[in-house]
Amino acid sequence: MDDNFKTIKPWYLILLLSFCLPPKATDLLTSSSVIPYLLISKCREILVIAFSDEEGVRFQSTFIGSAAIAGILPVSALQITDKSGVTIQDALKKNSIEVTEEHLQQLRYDPKSVWGYVKIHIEQGPVLEWVGFPLGVVKGIAGQTRLKVTMRGSQGHAGTVPMSMRHDPMAAAAEAIVLITFNLLVCTVGEISTWPSASNVIPGQVTFTVDLRAIDDMGREAVVCELSNRLYQICDRRSVSCTIDRKHDANAVICDSELTSKLKSAAYLGLKRMTGSVQDEVPVLMSGAGHDAMALSHLTKVGMLFVRCRGGISHFPEEHVLDDDVWASGLAILAFIETQL
Repeated sequence: MDDNFKTIKPWYLILLLSFCLPPKATDLLTSSSVIPYLLISKCREILVIAFSDEEGVRFQSTFIGSAAIAGILPVSALQITDKSGVTIQDALKKNSIEVTEEHLQQLRYDPKSVWGYVKIHIEQGPVLEWVGFPLGVVKGIAGQTRLKVTMRGSQGHAGTVPMSMRHDPMAAAAEAIVLITFNLLVCTVGEISTWPSASNVIPGQVTFTVDLRAIDDMGREAVVCELSNRLYQICDRRSVSCTIDRKHDANAVICDSELTSKLKSAAYLGLKRMTGSVQDEVPVLMSGAGHDAMALSHLTKVGMLFVRCRGGISHFPEEHVLDDDVWASGLAILAFIETQL
């Protein structure tokens, strides 16, 4: 190792290249003379990190990897189970990873050693495509609440129980879902299951999820409270029971204003380098999707850059970004590193 590298101070820029940077864009960064220049003259190390389980689909608990790095993942999280009863700790052990409370503490980064966190991600929405701009800067990330709602009634034969005598959790769930999706916040029922799930049987139990998002944490909490009360009322009227479990809560995060400004300037410079001129101002957007930046904000200042995606499609095989837009994001990050650090 070169002697210059041995004297690097423990200041990090954690840079996540997610979903949108194929080899040619990362090659742009690694082949540039900027990286060794920063390591030698600026005494900063650049870490490229890919975190696990940002979405929280399997265990219904998001940001597991980034929360561990940020030091906010409680030991109790290791006992969270998936639908098959497998815990996070079991899953890690199956992959030869032993995690204890001591291990979690060792994973945590020292906040004093981290300069900041920058993430590139596809927009996952249609705004950039609509305005005709390849890149956008994120000013904040909406807070989230995830609920698991279970409604229980009386299972019965579909042909013999009169409608007026039924205690049907499916009817209650249907009414509740219509109420939820007409709410003023961004609310989604993305998963629903019934038991015993037979076409000729009145269900005995219906379970569904609710995902609520808002940039206003107090407003989101007020809606959760109001919706819960309304769901209980629906179930009381239909003579079924209702249990509401909060599976996940994450407060809204406002991106660091300095980083946001720097990323906006870098996006402009990157696009100018690519096209020769930029006629419009770089858009500034809110993110309705959750990101690891929400966990990393407990550790350091965060900033994000969005890349345009076709049709705003995400979480689907047709998710797509243009090669030119990917290249533009690489140039933007290179400009950020060259001029701002």
